[in-house]
Amino acid sequence: MVTASNRAAAGVYTDRGGPVLVEGLRAMGFDVDGPQVVPDGEPVERALRDAVDVGYDVVLTTGGTGLTPGDLTPEATRRVVDRLVPGIAEALRAYGVSQGVPTAMLSRGIAGLAGRTLVVNLPGSTGGCRDGLAVLSPVLVHAVEQVRGGDHPREG
Repeated sequence: MVTASNRAAAGVYTDRGGPVLVEGLRAMGFDVDGPQVVPDGEPVERALRDAVDVGYDVVLTTGGTGLTPGDLTPEATRRVVDRLVPGIAEALRAYGVSQGVPTAMLSRGIAGLAGRTLVVNLPGSTGGCRDGLAVLSPVLVHAVEQVRGGDHPREG
């Protein structure tokens, strides 16, 4: 779990999105480290590479997905992931818009696989984190099973 925030990393304010994601991941049954709070940009890439090296199943990021010049989390993530999983990012944006948050369409967050680690960028707001968990909770365990080589569930 990585929070990308220049101000939170500098101690200007407390990270609020990261703890929301930690709680949500634990509710899904994941063991969670973090949140690790780092400035946006290169430190995010380093944190993601370290998480992949450790072998985490999932790394959620929060923050740095907007349009400001300092929002560089998607670029840092893109340098780490091998394969994109565009449906996750599309679903996150669509859900936000459907919940009456038109600015959700401005999120540039991506999702992808770095080896066997699924990385998903979420917005920096606590509402964006909660919305992200609502989208991810029905599929995240299954996604991890798939990455580990599991088969699709059989119906009938």
